Amino acid sequence: LERAREFANIPFIITSGLRTPTQDIEVGGSGDGAHTKGLAVDLRCRNSRERFLILQALFYVGFNRIGVEVDHIHADIDVSRDLNVCWRS
Repeated sequence: LERAREFANIPFIITSGLRTPTQDIEVGGSGDGAHTKGLAVDLRCRNSRERFLILQALFYVGFNRIGVEVDHIHADIDVSRDLNVCWRS
C-alpha cells in the first residue's frame, strides 16, 4: 500500500481497515470478508482525479481485487477470493 501511495504521490486516507465480523455486517459486508482478516483497506476518494491516481497506483503495484465506490476505493489481497476482479456498487 505504501508503494502505491508513493507512486500516486497523494495522501492515502484510510477510511476502513480491520473490522470485527459485527462491524463488517453493520456496514453491509458479509461478516467474513477481507476486512475481517486484516487483508483489506478502504481509501477515501474525493474526486475523479484522486480516483484515477489511486486506481493507477494500486494496479501498478499489483493489487488485483479492487472495488470502486462513490467516495472510496476498496483494495484487498485476499487470495481465497476471486482474483483479477474490479467491481463497483
